[in-house]
Amino acid sequence: MKKTMIALFATGIILISCKTEQKKDDTAASKSETATMDSATMMKNWMDYMTPGEPHAILAKSEGEWTSVNTMWMQPDAPPTVTEGSCKNKMIMGGRYLLSENTGNFNGMPFEGVATTGYDNMKKVFFNTWIDNFGTGVMTSEGTYDSTTKTISFTGKMMDPMTGKEISFRETFAMPDDNTQIMEMFGPRPDGKGEYKNMNIVYTRKK
Repeated sequence: MKKTMIALFATGIILISCKTEQKKDDTAASKSETATMDSATMMKNWMDYMTPGEPHAILAKSEGEWTSVNTMWMQPDAPPTVTEGSCKNKMIMGGRYLLSENTGNFNGMPFEGVATTGYDNMKKVFFNTWIDNFGTGVMTSEGTYDSTTKTISFTGKMMDPMTGKEISFRETFAMPDDNTQIMEMFGPRPDGKGEYKNMNIVYTRKK
């Protein structure tokens, strides 16, 4: 009796194993067919993702050399500090990103800052990164474009070196005409009650 039960049990395991392997084979074949069927679509999606479009053409209008007047407020009610600088913009990597190299002087110290701005075709957003010699971190932000006001509105996060904490900020970048650009940045008030404008930069294209 025990031998019969063992034999039946063993036969059942073999049958289950065969069915499981057959199911795996069927699933693998199905996945393979799906991959083959979707390969053209996958390639098209990739091409759409990597191909510069109208948003990149908007960024390309910034190519060239610019002068800048920078106004900064360290506190909401403090008098502003005004400095001058220059900026060189060029599209890189086949017109996919705008590279901005900024130089100037702040409180007697030379200033250097580099920004990259692009448009993510998949996420449908503009993005910006910023690094400079007054820190060791990177600011990142994302935003959308308003064609009526010709303005990109960014939001992001950055480290506040004075408090040692990460804070949120927002920034608007307006391009009213081909020779003028205006950047405004807003951060949290020290008392935590809302925000205040802490930076304003007016760019004028060099002639």
